[in-house]
Amino acid sequence: MSESVPVRCPACRREHFYEAPSYPCVCGVPAAPALDQHKAATAVAHRAWDEDWVTVRCEACGRRNQWPYPELGCGCGTVLRIPVAGPSAESTPPVSAPARRRVFQPVTIRTARDAVTAAALYLRWLGYRDIRRADQRPPSGIGLAARGLLARVDPTVRPATLRDVECLWLTAMAESTSCVYFSLAGFSPDARGRADALRIPLFVLDLTGAPQAVNSHADDLDAAGA
Repeated sequence: MSESVPVRCPACRREHFYEAPSYPCVCGVPAAPALDQHKAATAVAHRAWDEDWVTVRCEACGRRNQWPYPELGCGCGTVLRIPVAGPSAESTPPVSAPARRRVFQPVTIRTARDAVTAAALYLRWLGYRDIRRADQRPPSGIGLAARGLLARVDPTVRPATLRDVECLWLTAMAESTSCVYFSLAGFSPDARGRADALRIPLFVLDLTGAPQAVNSHADDLDAAGA
């Protein structure tokens, strides 16, 4: 468990105590970023994908995972980015033999960013690596990419449409990769029908952050993994 550290808001000078959340590694052991108590928190003025993630090494198996960068919302409305300690200088030990997947540990969805985080953590749990923002921005939602996979996360309250599914499939075909769709509000009937025909796994993200399989292709992906 990570320790609680004092954090002062640079805008209103209010002091908080913050403890970085832990996320489960593929091996099942929870890991959290080490916080730097000697640096001050900074206000988030704008967002960039690369700055929203931090690499955290699992002490149990040595894997280096990417977790959401620690942040805290102050009562004055300022979002604070909590400084983390630099990467360890010691070498990474050999990764142990792959273990059976543990039960997926979801993250509660309150914002669009949480929905993207939930989808990224689920893909990592399935076994996908190098998850990042997709190079090509989709017409709607947020695109994620991993080795051999293109994913779209739709955090809106509008069910995904037939056009949304077809656009994802066409982009994946152009990049010679498979694809998967996550939606917070579900899918229209014709979108589900087309996804079944194109063999696209569909998942609905409930507010607990647990992806729920919508079609048989999603069931197969959940069972087999990457």
